[in-house]
Amino acid sequence: MKWDRSAWTRGRVLAGLAVVTAGLLAFHRVVPNSVGHVGSLLEQFLPWFGLVVVVLLVLALLRRSAVTLVALLLPVAAWTYLCGGLLLPGKSPGAHDLVVVQHNVSDENADPAGTARTLAGAQPDLIALEELVPAALPGYAKVLAPHYPYHAVRGTVGLWSKHPLTGTRTVDIKPREITESWERGLRAAVHTPHGEIAVYVAHLPSVRVGASGLGSMRRDESARMLGRALAAEKLKPVILLGDLNSTVDDRGLTPLTSRMNTAERGFAFSFPAAFPVARIDQVMARSATVTHIRTLPETGSDHLPVAARISLGR
Repeated sequence: MKWDRSAWTRGRVLAGLAVVTAGLLAFHRVVPNSVGHVGSLLEQFLPWFGLVVVVLLVLALLRRSAVTLVALLLPVAAWTYLCGGLLLPGKSPGAHDLVVVQHNVSDENADPAGTARTLAGAQPDLIALEELVPAALPGYAKVLAPHYPYHAVRGTVGLWSKHPLTGTRTVDIKPREITESWERGLRAAVHTPHGEIAVYVAHLPSVRVGASGLGSMRRDESARMLGRALAAEKLKPVILLGDLNSTVDDRGLTPLTSRMNTAERGFAFSFPAAFPVARIDQVMARSATVTHIRTLPETGSDHLPVAARISLGR
């Protein structure tokens, strides 16, 4: 392929798109949320901007545009800074690691027992479930009981553990607009061989994308309430497991991500199960490190389960 001087003048539009892509990646917090929560909507899909870079690279090569190739260094650098670390291999398990599983099992799941077997197959220390319904609860409990003798359920969320639980209580994260019965948060102290830790399980309200943008007001209010509960927690370390209905880049989860560590390795897109485009099922920690996160095989839910390894040694 021959390149000539015109390579520095061709593809200026592509070069401009590369600069815009870099700007959105590097300064996504500047995109306003005042109209339709556009900023939060953008932040759901930041990892996928890598595909935009690939498309621009192919077009730049087809156009033989040197100026676009140079401009693409900007979004490549921005994407690598934001997401590149998630591609690195997970670190070797440590002596003080816990394995946890988080799953929204779906209130329409027709195979609770099969779902429970899939989750237990990852051999975690803790299993957090959301969208538990009374009719399905015995199916989960029967399969999990032999290896997870300690469990707690509050409303539609539950926690199964290999280690003893104490101090279990409901965490109030119900938005003011919701008047019906609504329990989607619990807290328990887990007595592990490495010490006592506080574990929170939460299911934040769903968001909807419509003509007016991203409808996330209830989710954001619930996140603020959960953030206050985490700030008041006296135990260290703390683990948060839940369907938070958002990615960790979304500013709507700032009350949580400002207080908790998120996964260092792994994308683990969990929703929708048929074609996952985002990880809205989260594992976070305080005074501990989420060293790696991955998805588990599909169950009868519209979410994929995620499994994470947590280091308590740093």
